[in-house]
Amino acid sequence: MEIPNEKAVAVDTTESALDEALEAKEGYVLDVALYENSGLKTASDGRTVLIPQPTDDADDPLNWPQSKKLSILFVITFIAFLPDFNSATGVPALIPQSLQWQLSPNTIQYNLVGQCAALGTCAILTTILSNYFGRLPVLLAFQVSAVATGVWCAVASSFHSYLAARVLTGFGIVAQAGGMMFIKDMFFFHEHPRMINIWSGGVIVSPYLGPLVESFITWKASWRWGFWVHTILSVIALVLLILVCDETWYSRSKQTGSRGPRQGRVHRLLGIAQWSAMRESGASFMRALSRPIIAISKLPVLLCVIYYFINFAWVIGVNATTSVWLSTLYGFNGKSLGLFYLAGIIGTVVGEVAGHWLHDGIATYFSQRHGGRIEAEVRLYAAYLASAIMIVAVVVLGFALQNVWHYMVVAVCYGTQVVGIMIATTAVNSYLLDSYPEGSGEVGAWIVFARTFGGFMATLIEIPWVTKTGAARVFGVQAGTIAAAVLVLVFLQIFGKRIRKAQGAMVFLS
Repeated sequence: MEIPNEKAVAVDTTESALDEALEAKEGYVLDVALYENSGLKTASDGRTVLIPQPTDDADDPLNWPQSKKLSILFVITFIAFLPDFNSATGVPALIPQSLQWQLSPNTIQYNLVGQCAALGTCAILTTILSNYFGRLPVLLAFQVSAVATGVWCAVASSFHSYLAARVLTGFGIVAQAGGMMFIKDMFFFHEHPRMINIWSGGVIVSPYLGPLVESFITWKASWRWGFWVHTILSVIALVLLILVCDETWYSRSKQTGSRGPRQGRVHRLLGIAQWSAMRESGASFMRALSRPIIAISKLPVLLCVIYYFINFAWVIGVNATTSVWLSTLYGFNGKSLGLFYLAGIIGTVVGEVAGHWLHDGIATYFSQRHGGRIEAEVRLYAAYLASAIMIVAVVVLGFALQNVWHYMVVAVCYGTQVVGIMIATTAVNSYLLDSYPEGSGEVGAWIVFARTFGGFMATLIEIPWVTKTGAARVFGVQAGTIAAAVLVLVFLQIFGKRIRKAQGAMVFLS
């Protein structure tokens, strides 16, 4: 692929990787009229260049019918929805569990802390296994595990048994950690922000839908039924996975005889087809093991992880402790709590709808003023808006809880913070995917790592911190850290492109 007024520079050994690496460094050009090479494949509009260029192979996931791609994305999003749904289901259960097991709510909350830690650790493990065994068999194995641990959570007879089940449930995070891999495997550059927005919407809404369901359950029945609901949903997801999903790994190297697994569906589900195909393509365990380390060694990735860690920590912290504040300060029962969590769901929907046009709109505006070129750093403009929204929401929320303002003020701030994190999630993921298309799974896993360990930290300290210091001061400090994280965006927009050029693309071990 030849880019106007740019000299091609070899970065990797595959033709497709060469194209994308050059585009990632210099900026993506989507208008076919701006290319000297007239043989490029375009989208149905005849104008938008397909990046990367698909092969002529019908088994290439980029060539799959859009209906198949969207069906797989739906199932992946549904599966990605379930881990945090399970995690947050435990929030309204804190009070009835503390009464049943004669433990303080703060002690019961350690199950959330343990699960967050497991989710973050498993995020990195997911990419390693997926790059060695294939996407589909790893997804299947972890989903079977999710069903089993869901049952365990529902029948646990003691807190220690429940805690162990909750930690092991963290191994169901594969669709969250690997979601970016599936999107990169199946969709073209110009489709990425919208697909990331859909997938991340499922992830973001789950911590609010889980408590909503559980709150209504605890109002009239045992807290255990919330985990039975999760188990039923996990079984449905498992069935959909088996019926709908397919292996999206595909080698675009002309140096290997194997492109993608071509054996029967059962062989692909069990990983038999991937084993031979991936070994022929040169995939090794050491290479899979080194990929996350190489990814985090890139400064833009590390800085985005820090930015997201700071921002998502307080989202999880607020969500994990909301039931405690509403019960103690406002006297909410299960029904009232359930209705309150609608604020988070509304916030997710608003962020989802806004993001559908916002991210593409910013890219189009920039492209029109820069000769048709879209640079990765453009994706971060939306994150400024997201940070401003979250700062205002957190500050007002702190005063609302400190002074026990009307609960509707709390609800509006609660939902507004979700709007901000929804926009930020798509912005950061799109930036990293544009910057390092060759490491889609790894950058996605590190963002999940940041999100879950941010939640781990916030859940651990939120209740005792607010109790000791007061909500206004605590949330003021949190807003200050969100504001400080904006400096990461400024730094990346000034120096990000130069850093990416200096460090180069992700070159993985053979």
